[in-house]
Amino acid sequence: MPEYFTYGETEIEYLKGKDKKLKAVIEKVGMIKRSVNPDLFSSIIKIIIGQQISTKAQETIWARLKEKIGEVNAQQIDQLSEEELQSIGISFRKAGYIKNFTSQVLTNTFDIVALKTQTDEEVINALSSLKGIGVWTAEMLMIFSMQRKDIVSFGDLAIIRGIRMIYRHKEVSKERFKKYQKRYSPYGSVASLYLWAVAGGAIEGLEDPLT
Repeated sequence: MPEYFTYGETEIEYLKGKDKKLKAVIEKVGMIKRSVNPDLFSSIIKIIIGQQISTKAQETIWARLKEKIGEVNAQQIDQLSEEELQSIGISFRKAGYIKNFTSQVLTNTFDIVALKTQTDEEVINALSSLKGIGVWTAEMLMIFSMQRKDIVSFGDLAIIRGIRMIYRHKEVSKERFKKYQKRYSPYGSVASLYLWAVAGGAIEGLEDPLT
């Protein structure tokens, strides 16, 4: 059975009470089911694959990887060469990141289990120390694997697009973004689900002010 990001009336009512425009979006869209994967290693691999490509392309490459090796774990990835990773559509650079990350996990140079008990900031700092893994990757992991409740990513283009569309901004500066981030806290991750939904066209007729 697939697992989904867990939230309910507490988070919904809080956000609706904080923001009238987001309230209207929540009432139109309803509850959102976004799959989560509690396995940290395979989640990081999938997020690396998904950097700067569409969700559809990410899912295609992910399906090829699982077809090739079955369960995506450090031992299985270690058996693959960078060339084999590239053969299923992973870029040269990302193949290197994946192999480097796998090596660090297998040699215990990087303690992946420790992430579970770290603060959000500590998770970002730990993952950002690895090649090819930055703040955005860490934030996606915290939402879609760790189910951390208060993540809104300034580095995610769809999140920024969702903010533009809901609040009719042509530009979302860091200062403006922080205003919304603070407003959504402590349930920023749930707000993010709705921002993604809006950016993906969940509300008919709602256009991006930039287009």
